[in-house]
Amino acid sequence: MMPQSKGESLLAILDELAALLKHSKQMPMSSSILVNKAEALDLLDSALSVVPAQVAEADEIVAGAKGVVERAQGEAAALLERAKHESERAVAKDAIVAAATDRAAQIVADSKAEAERLMEEANAYCDRQLAQLEVELEQIGRQVKAGRTVIQSRVSGAAQ
Repeated sequence: MMPQSKGESLLAILDELAALLKHSKQMPMSSSILVNKAEALDLLDSALSVVPAQVAEADEIVAGAKGVVERAQGEAAALLERAKHESERAVAKDAIVAAATDRAAQIVADSKAEAERLMEEANAYCDRQLAQLEVELEQIGRQVKAGRTVIQSRVSGAAQ
């Protein structure tokens, strides 16, 4: 088996590591197995190299959401400025001024609400991705611990 490239998903690499362990030769009269250390370490290195890429992807999503918020704030500021200029031209007409001010306030409120909604969605997505990464890292940790336990038991058995 070959280690996965950095472009592969963490789950694919973990599947390959599980297959490596599943298909390893079992020691007679024991639950221990013989595992190609280099192959297992290559798979773990591949898995560890994929995690930062997936975290970076989540960061890009958050940055994109911030861009949407900034654009919405810019649009709101432009709309507010335009409403201000329009109201200054129509100072004599109180009803028009009041309507423009109300409309500008509504646009600003709508823009802020949309920006908040997008930020919440981006945060929820990032949280889901990080939760998935957390689960996957816990699985790797358990597999590494189990592998170390097997190796320690072999070393203890050989010393006796």
